[in-house]
Amino acid sequence: MDRRINARTPGRFQTRLVARDVDPHLQIHYRSSKVKAYLKEHRALRVETTINDPRDFGVGRRLDGQNWQALRQIGVATNARFLSAIGEGAPPPPDATTLEAVVLPSERDGLRAPGLRFGDPRVMALLAALAALCHVTGGLTNAGLCRLMAGLLGRDYSTRQATYDLRRLRRKGLIQRLQGRHVYQVTPYGRGIACFLTKVAARVVVPVLTELDTAGRPRAPAPRPVIRAWRAYEQEVHALIAASGIAA
Repeated sequence: MDRRINARTPGRFQTRLVARDVDPHLQIHYRSSKVKAYLKEHRALRVETTINDPRDFGVGRRLDGQNWQALRQIGVATNARFLSAIGEGAPPPPDATTLEAVVLPSERDGLRAPGLRFGDPRVMALLAALAALCHVTGGLTNAGLCRLMAGLLGRDYSTRQATYDLRRLRRKGLIQRLQGRHVYQVTPYGRGIACFLTKVAARVVVPVLTELDTAGRPRAPAPRPVIRAWRAYEQEVHALIAASGIAA
């Protein structure tokens, strides 16, 4: 029910400070009715609305189908709003859908689109080509893609390969063809994906993997925190294996 709370609203309103490792429950009282959520191990297990007096919501007390349906709708709406309030401001859960749509084979408008495998040299060069600014105004063509890719890969890149790559980029929604022309423009979605994956590879994945590969023989006197953490992890794993007798 859309009701505003003010100084004249009946009921009790209070806040409780919960200490660490204490599983709380949240309660909202309205007249003789209430809604509450039980939490355990930092998770809301269930939300429960209890209507002790139907007249709190303008519903009669008579036990019939009409009153029952009215109370049920109020309970469902109350639970939904309470859950929404609990989750307000919380970060969204990780969503792998976008990543899978890019790196795995997919289908668009009934047409199959091969995957763009993250880490593949040709794919990474292709994403870097999309992130380039030289084709922003004039558009991306087969010949233009060939020049960009040859420079990024350091080897020959044929028009046939460009045709294949342009087709899968279009079916992935990363580029769109200008009507009546063999010219393509990078979509906002495509530019975001290309820039993000290119930066992640160049600034995070490659440097960290390089350091992990040389973690056993570091050249720097003070390795980065990620290397120290990795060494500690390896030591704990080895200790666990030795204690459990798996190695034997």
